[in-house]
Amino acid sequence: MTPDIGLILGIDGVATGSIYVLVGLGLVLIFSVTRVVFVPFGDIVAFSALTLASLQLGRMPGTVYLVATLAVVACVVVSIHHWRRREPHRIGWGLLGYGVVPLVPAVIAWLFAGASLPNWAQIPLAIALVVPIAPLIERIALRPLADASVLLLLIVSVALTFALSGLGLLFFGPEGFRTEPLTNEVFRFGSVIVTSQTLLMVATAVVFSLLLFLFFEHTLAGKALRATAVNRVGARIVGIHPGSTGTLAFLLASLLGAISGILIGPVTTLYYDSGFIIGLKAFVGAIIGGLVSYPGTAIGAILIGLLESFASFWSSSFKEVIVFSVLIPVLLWRSLSLEQTDEEDAEVEG
Repeated sequence: MTPDIGLILGIDGVATGSIYVLVGLGLVLIFSVTRVVFVPFGDIVAFSALTLASLQLGRMPGTVYLVATLAVVACVVVSIHHWRRREPHRIGWGLLGYGVVPLVPAVIAWLFAGASLPNWAQIPLAIALVVPIAPLIERIALRPLADASVLLLLIVSVALTFALSGLGLLFFGPEGFRTEPLTNEVFRFGSVIVTSQTLLMVATAVVFSLLLFLFFEHTLAGKALRATAVNRVGARIVGIHPGSTGTLAFLLASLLGAISGILIGPVTTLYYDSGFIIGLKAFVGAIIGGLVSYPGTAIGAILIGLLESFASFWSSSFKEVIVFSVLIPVLLWRSLSLEQTDEEDAEVEG
C-alpha cells in the first residue's frame, strides 16, 4: 500500500464514518432517554434515500403509504389510550399530532406525484416524509412498554426491524436505487482527488454534532432530555413528562437518520433492507462510546468507517466480518471495566 492509497482510503473512511456518526448519535440519543436500542434506526436511513430516489424518478414514494399506515394506527392507539384514562378532551390533540401533522408532507407528495420537482424541493420533502416514522413507531409499539425491561424493549425493537423490512419491500420493491449527487465539484490536493460530496458528508456530521451539543447545553428542551436520560423518575417529579421527551428524542434521531440517507444515497446503491447493516455498524461505534457518550460514539463511528475502508482494500469479501469482529474486544473491554468499577465501589463501601 502506497501513502497515496492510504490517504485515499483514509478520506473515504472518514466520509463513511461521518454517516455512522449521525446514525450513532441518533442511537445514543434514543437509548439514553428511553432505554430502547432502536434497531430499526438504519431502516430510516435507507427509506430516506429511497424516498428521494422515488421523487427524482417522478414516482410516488412508498413512504407516503408507510406514513399513512403508521399514522392511522397511531391515531387508534392514542384514542384508546385517552379514552381508557377518561381524557376524551385530549383525543383531538393526539389526532392532530399523530395523524394530521405526519400526513401533511404525505399529502404534498401525493399531490405532486409524477411532477418534476426541483432538487431544492425534493430533499426537504423527502426528509419531511421520513422524519415522522420513528415518533409514530415509538407511540405505537414502544411507549406502552416504556417501563418494561431493557431486554424486552430490545426484543420488540428487533421485531420492529423485521416488520419495517417487510413494509419496505412492500412499498419500495426489491430494486436498488442510487440518488443523484448533491454536488459534482471535484478538488485535487496533490495526487489525491476529493469530491465535494465527501466534504459535504464530513461537514454535515460536524455541523449537526455541534448543533446537537448546543441543543443539549443551551435549550430548555435539551436540558429536559438530559434530565430524563439521567433519572426518569426524578424528571417526572419535577414536571418533565417522559413520554414527551421520548417523542422528542425519536423525532431528533429520525431527523439525523433522514439526513444520513440523503447524504449516503449518491455514493452507494441502497435497497429496502440496506438500513440494517448501516445501523449495525453505527451501533458498533455507539458501543465503543458505551451508548452514553456522544463524543465517544463519534470517535467510535469514525474508527469503524476507517476500519471498513481499509478492510475493503485488504479483503472486500471479509470486510463485514472484520468490522463486526471489533464488537468482541470492545464488549470484553467494557465488561472488564464494569467489573473493576464494581470492585472499587465494594472496597469503598467496605
